[in-house]
Amino acid sequence: QVQLVESGGGSVQAGGSLRLSCAASGYTYSRYCMGWFRQAPRKEREVVAVIGTDGSTSYADSVKGRFTISRDNAKNTLYLQMNSLKPEDTAMYYCAAASFCYGLVTRVGYWGQGTQVTVSS
Repeated sequence: QVQLVESGGGSVQAGGSLRLSCAASGYTYSRYCMGWFRQAPRKEREVVAVIGTDGSTSYADSVKGRFTISRDNAKNTLYLQMNSLKPEDTAMYYCAAASFCYGLVTRVGYWGQGTQVTVSS
């Protein structure tokens, strides 16, 4: 059983940075690959970045080179460092724990509640 709680969202100007965190509870966190997803109003949820149990990472083309996903298994925490933010990045961001990951393809078992990121021009 994994419970996920995101934090670190907020409002920033274009070009700014934010660091999102996802605190996980449970004793099997390290067994899951983890991902960040986002959903803008009236749009489908999309995968942003995924990190495997071995630390391998995959990124959506839209964020590649600007975002960095990482995990600290000792702290049961997932991170998303977001630099050079654009208004198009505005969305609710969710962390997720998945039992299967292959690149950006995931089988998500657990979702966080989401944290809002708003980027103004």
